[in-house]
Formats: sequence, structure tokens, C-alpha cells
Amino acid sequence: MPAQPSRNPPPPPPASPYRGKRADARHNRARLLQAAREAYALNGTDVPSSTIARRAAVGAATLYRHFPTRGSLIAAAFSEQLAQCVAALDEAIQDDDPWRGLRTVLTKVCRMQAQDRGFSAAFLSQFPDAPDVHRERARAEAGLVQLVQRAKDTGQLRKDFDPSDVTLLLLANNGVVQESPEVAMAASRRLLAFFLQSCQTTDGVPLPQPAPLRLDDLYKPPHRPG
Repeated sequence: MPAQPSRNPPPPPPASPYRGKRADARHNRARLLQAAREAYALNGTDVPSSTIARRAAVGAATLYRHFPTRGSLIAAAFSEQLAQCVAALDEAIQDDDPWRGLRTVLTKVCRMQAQDRGFSAAFLSQFPDAPDVHRERARAEAGLVQLVQRAKDTGQLRKDFDPSDVTLLLLANNGVVQESPEVAMAASRRLLAFFLQSCQTTDGVPLPQPAPLRLDDLYKPPHRPG
């Protein structure tokens, strides 16, 4: 008589010893990024990497295994917010009213600077080991030039406005966010209001020649190794 097939399900395959390690690695990376974001928001990106490792309850070796350089940690911690800036510019370019689009994207970026001291420092930093960041910034710069020209063509933005004036705004806004969060937000809103009012078409006194600034001039290397 033939043997009856077993109705019991086959035993699960043995767990891979690497599966748990990969899960631990993902968990540690998430803890490090969360700790970095919290520390940077409070104190800027000068926080030592050793402090972030302690905050995440991991060893320094674990931190450097995930983020070999200080710049790679900063870039990863703020990659989502940097992407939001580029997305906001993309939306502004698609707006049927380019002046409204320009106002909207500048409002979003200035608000992000004022809300998070760490983001402001990251936004103004350069990351040699993060080529994706450089590509996104180059695309943002080209998009800004396009948006500014469209706003000029509608007659809403003064003809002597230059894309480098946006760099001046971000440099000035970075200065006001050194204050407390409440003061920084109020100062940032007022600064932006003055800026936008001065940018509208006027028959008044022409502006001086634009400063030779590009968005890349905002970025500087992180201050010191952790």
C-alpha cells in the first residue's frame, strides 16, 4: 500500500544568520539618523559624531561603518528635506503664475531654514562624497533661472532682478535663524516680506549691479571632523 502523503506543512528553512545582522544594521542606521537630526536641530551641525553615537546608543565603530565621514552623515540626515526643497521648486515651475510660484518656493525654503538650525547648516554645506546632492543642486539652480525669467516675462518681477539675489536672501535668512525659534520665525517672515516687496515691478531707483554669486557659493564644507 503506498504511503499517504503527509498533511503537515514542510518545516521552514533555517534562518539565515545574516538576516538578523541586516535587520540590526538597518535599525542602527535609523537610530543614528534620528539622533543626528535631533542633535543638529538643537545645536547645528557642529555636534561631534561621538555625541551622536552616544545619543543613538551605538559605538563609534558602528557609526563610522554606516557613515565613514562627517559629511556623509549630515547629507543623509537632511536628504529628505533637501529633496523637499527641490520638489518645491519643481512645483513652482509648474505653477501657471510664475510670480506666485517664486513666492511660494522662497517661503517654503526660508521657513525650513528658520525652523531647524541643523537644516540651515546642512543647506549651506558642501558634501564632496555626496554626488546626488550636487546633481540635485545643479538641477535646482537651472530651475531657479527658468522660474525667474518666467516671472520677469509676466511683468510681475522687476527686470533688474538677478537669480543671485536669491542667494543673498538665503544668506540673510541664515543670519536670523541663529536666534530662538520664535524670534527666528518672526524675523524670517518679515525679512522675506521685505524682500518680495522689493522684487516686484517698480519704476523707482534701479538696483546696483548684482553680486557675482551662485547657489554653490552658499555651500561650505562642514567645520571639523567628529
